[in-house]
Amino acid sequence: MRDELYESASQLFFLMGHPVRLRILDLLRRGEACVCHLQAALGLPQPYVSQQLRLLREAGLISSRREGLFIYYRLANQQVEELLGKVLGPVEETQPVPGCACPKCQRSFSADFLKEAVR
Repeated sequence: MRDELYESASQLFFLMGHPVRLRILDLLRRGEACVCHLQAALGLPQPYVSQQLRLLREAGLISSRREGLFIYYRLANQQVEELLGKVLGPVEETQPVPGCACPKCQRSFSADFLKEAVR
């Protein structure tokens, strides 16, 4: 029984020990995001980001949902969210990512544009 716990913890630390996967998990603790958003935020090629997302999804650390052409990812493991909070500190405010065409960023850019136009 204890061996299973050690194996599970070892796998979790292995997955979270990779810098890009850790950055992805950090971004997802701010809220769900699509691949194009993660790609733009990380500055990495889409196939590489998708490969890391696949590993995290297969391990049960994240989950996904489809909305039209977009697949949105979110944290699916409370333990991971708690660990990230302890290691990385509180979540910082989310900002739209320049160059990202996802609906989340486009809504934010539109809202920011309207605020500036009203001033």
